[in-house]
Amino acid sequence: MSKVKAWVMAARLRTLPLSVSGIIVGASLGFKELNTIREVDGGLFQSPVFWFAILTTLGLQILSNFANDYGDGVKGTDNESRIGPARALQSGMLSKKELLNGIILTAIISFLLATYLIYLSFGSKHLIFSVFYLILGVFCIAAAMKYTMGSSAYGYKGLGDVFVFIFFGLVSVVGCYFLYTKSLSLHIFLPAISIGALSTAVLNLNNLRDHDGDKTAGKNTLVVKMGFSKGKKYHYGLLILATGTLLLFLGLTYERWIHALFLIAFIPLGIHFNTVRNTSIPQQLDPELKKVALSTFLLAILISLGYAI
Repeated sequence: MSKVKAWVMAARLRTLPLSVSGIIVGASLGFKELNTIREVDGGLFQSPVFWFAILTTLGLQILSNFANDYGDGVKGTDNESRIGPARALQSGMLSKKELLNGIILTAIISFLLATYLIYLSFGSKHLIFSVFYLILGVFCIAAAMKYTMGSSAYGYKGLGDVFVFIFFGLVSVVGCYFLYTKSLSLHIFLPAISIGALSTAVLNLNNLRDHDGDKTAGKNTLVVKMGFSKGKKYHYGLLILATGTLLLFLGLTYERWIHALFLIAFIPLGIHFNTVRNTSIPQQLDPELKKVALSTFLLAILISLGYAI
């Protein structure tokens, strides 16, 4: 395999649609709010803020994927018995030094993208906001790297779910909404909770699938701590929370039928719910990761179509 293919594999392209789902939702609702206050020239997809928010998030997700490949590879969690796609370090396609250099370069690029995004959004008029977002950007980069890297990796302590919920849900949706509006509204936290819960559900599926291997390797994910059966019940709770908060959001914001368009995305999620309920073998959950990730991305696109297009 060529080095280019190795880097593409390490970037885990299938994770990228999920990572931008919160940005799409936050930007769509922020753009709609801004357009309500005053007419905005052009559409959402003509906004440089939108595209640099997408690029920044993609950079952070790829950084996280490189760091996870490195951290799990160094610790021996990724081994010949793991389920799912091969990993670049574990399989020998990239060396430790190569992957570490890639992590450093991606962290720098992500920070530069975040800095320019902040400048586009706030310019020189909102210094406090700019400083806050710069600090938040540094925290995002650190969180992306510390999931599996280092002796205090939070992914090995059962805290991955908390960080995914916060950064993929609250920070992504609410943070992007604020870039447009320069203000907050309580209703924006409802879709943020929903996207956060679905993103956490993807991580939980990964941890359910890897339950046996993680337990053997000493990676104490939340599923390892609570057990496979309770991990499934926790998964149901995440799906129910995601559904309930978006239904409440719809009830509070409904104006026309197209606002309910996103309900279509809950059809595959409902099928997924039933599949998990009837599955008792961890390995059989691997195909469900892609289904939930793509359903979440579909949900974000439909929210965008309903509220901002």
